[in-house]
Parts: sequence; structure tokens; C-alpha cells
Amino acid sequence: MPFRIAAVLLSAAVLSAAGLPKQGPTPEKRPVTEDTAPVQGQDKDAPVPQNKPKDEAPAKPAMEEKDKTPEKADAEKKEEQGPPLPIQAENEKDHAACLVDLKAIGATFEEVPKIDDGSGCGIDKPLKLSMVLPGIVLKPEGTIRCETALELARWTKESVLPAASTALAEEGELTTINQASSYICRLRNNAKTGKISEHARGNAIDIASFTFKSGKSIAIEPRDEDSTLSGAFQRAVTAAGCLYFETVLDPGSDVAHENHLHFDVLQRRGGYRYCR
Repeated sequence: MPFRIAAVLLSAAVLSAAGLPKQGPTPEKRPVTEDTAPVQGQDKDAPVPQNKPKDEAPAKPAMEEKDKTPEKADAEKKEEQGPPLPIQAENEKDHAACLVDLKAIGATFEEVPKIDDGSGCGIDKPLKLSMVLPGIVLKPEGTIRCETALELARWTKESVLPAASTALAEEGELTTINQASSYICRLRNNAKTGKISEHARGNAIDIASFTFKSGKSIAIEPRDEDSTLSGAFQRAVTAAGCLYFETVLDPGSDVAHENHLHFDVLQRRGGYRYCR
């Protein structure tokens, strides 16, 4: 028994003398790289996000508008609009018949060379119309297609003159139709993008006002609530416009047409007409 007690005491003494290490082994520090370096102000013990894989190319910043050259801007504009439409060739027989009718109604005009301004703008067989009917000047003279000129003359003879003689007889004869736009190479409503205007094909004309022998002019303006004879005259000739033209836009249609009547002869499927 004394021997057993002595052995136990001896073992305890040995273990006590050996003791445990005050600190365990310390792992080697990870080398500091761009992937592991802490961000300034960040807790050094916080997990650090890894960079993107090396083979992933960084996104290229979009080119700012101010950095674009005029050539680059024009190229992008054309790409948005799509390929330009070619100038439509006019049927020789139909054009010849139109010229006969236009002369017979009494219009004064001059045939001018083909217009091709690029970007789909142009007229195959343009006319320069100076007088709509005998004694009724188009001011300024307008460059348009024969079909547009003929419908303008018919509308004036068959609708404008009768309405004027009824509503504005005291002002005398109609002497001038003042136009705001005939042929011009542009997009619809002068927008920067979108479809090409019918003005750019010679199919359209904008009427701004009518002048009478007395010197009085009736300007096109919003007149839906105008109870005067001038208002009745404008509404009458506007409504009659859709008997001759495929598109009629007046001051009630939108902001872009508050001061003129837009007429054009753009043919639509099924003979559909757009009158606003």
C-alpha cells in the first residue's frame, strides 16, 4: 500500500513539473496581396471580398455624349432610323395625266429637275406651284408633287371658295393662300428620330392662312369654340380637306399643328384616311 501511494504522488509531481504551454502554435501569416489587403478604415479582422476572376474583363464605360464626334452622332442617328427609303419613281402615265388636269383647272406651275437630298428625301418629278387657281396665289410658291398640287387646287375650287363666299363675302375674293411648308427634308414634326415626313417626299403642304381682297387674313388657329363666321369658315374647309387628302391635321390634333393645316396624299391600305 505505501508503495502505491508513493507511485501516485510521484506521477503527480512529474505532471506538475511539466505543465502545459502558455500559448499554442501560431499559424503563419498570409502574405498581403491586392486580394487580401484590408481597405482603409475597415476592421482588419473583417472578411475581405475576393477580386473578380482574372479572365473577366472589366466593363467598358459608356461613351459620354460630349465625347462623341459629329460623325459618330450622325452614324448612331442613322442606325436608329434604319436604312433610308429610296425616292419613289412616279408612273409616267399617271404623272402626264395629272399635269393635264392641273393645267385644265387653271393652276400655274413649273416643272423642275428631280430632287434627291439623300436620307430618303426627294421628289422624282417635282413641280413648283405658284398659283393654285387663276387669281389665287400660293405664297410662297411651293415645291410639291403633281398629285399634291392637284388636290390642293380641287379643294380650293370646290370647298374653300364656296365657304368663303358664304362666310366672308364682305371681304371680297380670295387672293392668296399662305403656306407654311411644302417640300423640306426632315422627319415628322421636326423630330430628331422617327419616320420621315411626307414633306420630304413632296406629298404634303401646310396651310397657314387665307388672304382676301379687302386685305383681311384668316389665320389657322384653335377655333373649336369660335362662334364667329371666321371660325365657321376654318372648320368648314378643314372638314372638307379630308375629301381630297388622305391626312388632315388641324390645331386640335396636337401641339405641333396649332397654327396650320397639314394636308398630305400618303396612300394607306384600304383607302383609310386620317382626319383630326
